[in-house]
Amino acid sequence: MYKGNEMQTIGIKDLQKNPAILTRSLEADEYTMITKRSTPIGLAISFDDTIIDSGLKTALMVDAYKKGYLSLGQFSKALSLKKDEAMKMLSMMDANVINYDFEDDLKFLDAFDGHK
Repeated sequence: MYKGNEMQTIGIKDLQKNPAILTRSLEADEYTMITKRSTPIGLAISFDDTIIDSGLKTALMVDAYKKGYLSLGQFSKALSLKKDEAMKMLSMMDANVINYDFEDDLKFLDAFDGHK
């Protein structure tokens, strides 16, 4: 069994010996990759009402965004949404959304430096 920063990986032999590994992972709301001889054969995810209410793909994308695995741009592209639509969806699903333009920040800093 390997547990990294983003996803736990469980070999099928480990899972056969100790199925509680998967149970603990699901209860901790972690994505779990199941492998056979180091080759991925499946993905286990915990179940919640969002899957029923919004569909599996949307629920996975919202969860991945909340956990920091996806940026706002990646989230909107994955669901074929405009950025403002994606922001609205995320805020309705209790996800923190911050929208700023890095270029505007750089212009502000340049202008600020010019006033010294």
